[in-house]
Amino acid sequence: MARTALVVESIADQLYTILVERITTGVFAPGSRLDPQAVADEFGVSRTPVRDALARLEHDQLIETRPRSGTFVARPGTADVREVCQLRKGIEWVATGLAASVMPGAQIADLRAEAVEALAAVEKGDFEPFFHSDFRIHREIVAATGNERLVRARSSVEPFVAWLRILGATGPHRAAGSTKRHLEILDAMAVRDVAAAQAAAAVHLDEVEEWTVADMDSHAIST
Repeated sequence: MARTALVVESIADQLYTILVERITTGVFAPGSRLDPQAVADEFGVSRTPVRDALARLEHDQLIETRPRSGTFVARPGTADVREVCQLRKGIEWVATGLAASVMPGAQIADLRAEAVEALAAVEKGDFEPFFHSDFRIHREIVAATGNERLVRARSSVEPFVAWLRILGATGPHRAAGSTKRHLEILDAMAVRDVAAAQAAAAVHLDEVEEWTVADMDSHAIST
């Protein structure tokens, strides 16, 4: 019985990963209907792992189930943006303070060099290096704490953050502003100034929240 449960969980995990990618890359548009039976049929699995994968997606607020209507890809709103950014601020303020004391200097320098190169790419119209650098900076700062609960809490919002980017939440001005804050955070960490690193992290997440809400209000983000 235990062995069967592990197999089902593995299938559910794989389905979850696939469905997250389809949502966050725009294959499944906001508001589109998600048919559990169609998913089961596509992958040749039972409804049980599909149901488990959908439960995780609903927990992540990437989908929603409407009584007597079905399951739909969520339409992110300003309340979602504020909640996610505020959660990130709480997690990353703590994480930055911890990481500032323990992250190796060589790692900090590498993250900084990559951020500078990524901004140069943005100025040429290529955003992918910035997305990679941004993701890596935030993930590695949290990982450097060694606190698995912080890591899991941060990873729970990563799909939503990636989704907003695909929907249009990043432009050249946003990338430049974020890079400025990233460099402030990393430079403070490099000299082990915990207070300055935390202050820059807090300002950064506040700015990301306001910028993203402004983009959503102006319909720069397509939902």
